[in-house]
Amino acid sequence: MPRGNPHHSALTPRDTHAARSLRVSDSQLRASTSKRYGLGAHRGRLNIQSGIHDGDFYDGGWCAGHEDRDQWLEIDARRPTRFTGVITQGLNSIWTYDWVTSYKVQFSNDTHTWQPGRNGTEEVVFLGNKDPETPVLNALPTPVVARYIRINPQTWFENGTICLRAEILGCPLPDPNNIYSWENEPMPTDKLDFRHHNYKEMRKLMKEVNEECPNITRVYSIGKSYLGLKMYVMEISDNPGQHELGEPEFRYVAGMHGNEVLGRELLLNLMQYLCGEYTRGNPRVVRLVSETRIHLLPSMNPDGYETAYKLGSELAGWAVGRWTYEGIDLNHNFADLNTALWDAEDNELVPHKFPNHYLPIPEYYTFANATVAPETRAVINWMQKFPFVLSANLHGGELVVTYPYDMTRTYWKAQELTPTPDDAVFRWLATVYATTNLAMVDAERRLCHYEDFTREGNIINGAHWHTVPGSMNDFSYLHTNCFEVTVELSCDKFPHESELPREWENNKESLLVFMEQVRRGIKGVVRDKDTEQGIADAIIAVDGINHDVRTAFDGDYWRLLNPGEYEVTAAAEGYHPVTRTCRVSFEDNPTLCDFQLTKTPKQRLREILAKGGKIPKDLILRLRQLRLRKLRAQRQAR
Repeated sequence: MPRGNPHHSALTPRDTHAARSLRVSDSQLRASTSKRYGLGAHRGRLNIQSGIHDGDFYDGGWCAGHEDRDQWLEIDARRPTRFTGVITQGLNSIWTYDWVTSYKVQFSNDTHTWQPGRNGTEEVVFLGNKDPETPVLNALPTPVVARYIRINPQTWFENGTICLRAEILGCPLPDPNNIYSWENEPMPTDKLDFRHHNYKEMRKLMKEVNEECPNITRVYSIGKSYLGLKMYVMEISDNPGQHELGEPEFRYVAGMHGNEVLGRELLLNLMQYLCGEYTRGNPRVVRLVSETRIHLLPSMNPDGYETAYKLGSELAGWAVGRWTYEGIDLNHNFADLNTALWDAEDNELVPHKFPNHYLPIPEYYTFANATVAPETRAVINWMQKFPFVLSANLHGGELVVTYPYDMTRTYWKAQELTPTPDDAVFRWLATVYATTNLAMVDAERRLCHYEDFTREGNIINGAHWHTVPGSMNDFSYLHTNCFEVTVELSCDKFPHESELPREWENNKESLLVFMEQVRRGIKGVVRDKDTEQGIADAIIAVDGINHDVRTAFDGDYWRLLNPGEYEVTAAAEGYHPVTRTCRVSFEDNPTLCDFQLTKTPKQRLREILAKGGKIPKDLILRLRQLRLRKLRAQRQAR
């Protein structure tokens, strides 16, 4: 039985991937019969997922309408193609078990005359699947040039029926009858390293970027994975290694699920691009690097990635490498802060007796025996160390941008619209990425699986899609100042290397314009009026939005807001609060909104006594007035 390794040597960088790629339209897939439309030929793509309800309109594979050996699934490559292999899976379903255990392949140039796949003179019967999900690759004994290929099931799981998902491997050839098909797709002009990078190669690339642009880059580690792989971050700034007063901090995180690899490669491409364009004096990039401290974490789950990488794009399937080595899903592993906040809101305790921001981590989560991955703890420490303002978490498997909350407020509901107090800002941030992403805005593209996100502009509230307790997005919003969205970058979690240049073009503008949103809203410094020193942990409250932010260690802050006029209050322990009006314009700059706070008399007294100093007469008089005012208020209350 012919088999091949995950990096099949007969393939070239120009291989087509008929099942997963958005390049292959539904009209190129045909079948002898189909059980129903939701199980039609257009659903026979590798790794396609079913809905969660029995009989969904879009189901997880192609299923023949009859059970006999005359059934087939056909792919039209639309040009002469050198076919080299076939990968199959069974039906993705939570209700039934169906897969093909053996099959033949046939080839044609006109759909009328078909030639069987042969090994010498003998027609080949390929061994198929043993379960619904594990991809099985069969290399053809010898490559075959044709336009059409059919998969012809011969046997199937005895308790099931004829159902499969497939991917066809091959290289398109010039068509002498059609000169227009000779034209290659436009390739990126950016000279970047478009390939998959394992841990060693990723580390090497990051080192090379750092050496090429030492004045604006720094590589550092935020911790180690369970297996000891370092979690490297590339910092890009005009003053790497230090926080500059008034300069916002931005982060991209990729590889939370190790088998969702496109984000990793995009961030490696992005650091190369920013380095090269800054060196060339690209004004947009120079401004971005000069005015923002950028942090890029390409691999949050390096152990999971290495597992998926060893199998390769073709055979990693839908789930291998998703979890950490310990079997933990990192996007469900952050502390649930939502429940405590919503309970306090229901009891009308927020924000006077229970905070609406910077929620503390529950004690149980800090115990040594808590099920918290080292990768999660590393990212939490990272979040607490840097005053991040904006972030995106890069995933794969769909084409949509989701925004908090990710967890449904009604705990027993699987889906429920659950907006944050900053819903308008989050919707804008999600829209910015989605409307500049070339794949998302393509009106002709097919659905990835079964949900049509194009109706909502390719954005959705996370909890309205499916609930995710313990998500990084919700934790980031409730425990820090940082607003974070999730970007599902592609239908295919592990695109083939040949797809990477196109994916860079699809996402390049989105990655840049999303970073630029860190300038949207207000920023400023909260200072002590007497000393002019910045005040750390001052609370910035916007009237009408029940979610505050805090100043960083040197007193600076950033508050993302949509254009409009806002009443903003700065308050800090030991100081009188100050309120002022701040107007956010449509300009590509944050509105400067500084505050100077005056110490309360009690705070001045504490500081003088702590230093052993003499109490000034004006402070004694002021304290006496406050005591008298308090006594009068108490008498009136009686």
